Amino acid sequence: MNTPTLLLATLAIAPLSALAQSSLTIYGIADTGVRYTSGLTASNAASAASSTAVSSGVNTTSRVGFRGREELGGGLYALINLETGLNLDTGTPISSNKFFDRASIVGLGGGWGQVTAGRQTNLLADAISPVDPAGMRFASFNPNIATAALSSHGLGVEYGSAGSTTGSYRLDNSLKYTGRFSSLTARAMYSFGETAQGGATRSSTGAGLAYGTPTWTVSGAYQRFQTADQWALKAATLGASYQWERLRFALNTARSEAQTSASSSHTVQRVHSVGVTWSPHHTLDLTASLYRVERERSGWRPDGYHRALLFAEYKLSHRSKLYGELDRTRWSGRFQGGQNKEAATGITAGLVHSF
Repeated sequence: MNTPTLLLATLAIAPLSALAQSSLTIYGIADTGVRYTSGLTASNAASAASSTAVSSGVNTTSRVGFRGREELGGGLYALINLETGLNLDTGTPISSNKFFDRASIVGLGGGWGQVTAGRQTNLLADAISPVDPAGMRFASFNPNIATAALSSHGLGVEYGSAGSTTGSYRLDNSLKYTGRFSSLTARAMYSFGETAQGGATRSSTGAGLAYGTPTWTVSGAYQRFQTADQWALKAATLGASYQWERLRFALNTARSEAQTSASSSHTVQRVHSVGVTWSPHHTLDLTASLYRVERERSGWRPDGYHRALLFAEYKLSHRSKLYGELDRTRWSGRFQGGQNKEAATGITAGLVHSF
């Protein structure tokens, strides 16, 4: 083979060699079920009526995503993660203004840990994930996700660079460090506000720490969020889980305090939760969890609610399972509004497939 031909062959093979050290995974979850509610709308808001609907994401939020990783040598790697939430019942994205609403990150990692940049979950969500009594099921209805981790805080103001006034579960323009050292996991996060006002406007700062073994997990985090007017929301969470043979016990407590007006009005919200999962067979999981939400607002009487979630899951295969769900909510202090029922019930039967 002459020299020019050898050079062309080398150039053609080189990209393939680099590609062999990279990986790209397309993944997703499809979850849909038939849900009946009394005292709740089809979107699970308090109501005076009943409804029956096909619902998406009762067990696990439906989604599609891409994960990529390239080994750079010496233990160093690069990664990406792009993920969007889906309403499987209508075929629409969950977010109307963000395509990759669940994750949009790029990062570097190694033996020292991992740094990611982009849109990603806050540290409260990361801390609650391994200790939520319901296993992070029913995200839109789970008080640990909605209130403790601020997915739908109900405050009507954008705290941090969330891109939304309804929740701060995920933050745009953020940097996150995650370091895993034996049984200890440390996290730190900073989100840039990137507003015309500059400074700390709409920024967020947080830190988290977790200790995990095959039996025990203890996990906690603290994070502070700023609005465009530099009103502060301060939130903290702490929980634990314990695995004993076929039983998993979990509990968590969380508190947030937010300034909600220029006159220094404040809203304090607390979430306390406990639950157990029993796996009598490798194909069957039974989960029972109880949540208590307490809210105090300046100038208002305290209110809140109790919510119980029951899940039964039967695994048809490694990727597919049938589930049944039952929930009961009892409001206090007219949290639900004066025209709505004082208690609500929901029942769901569904199928979830992951790929």
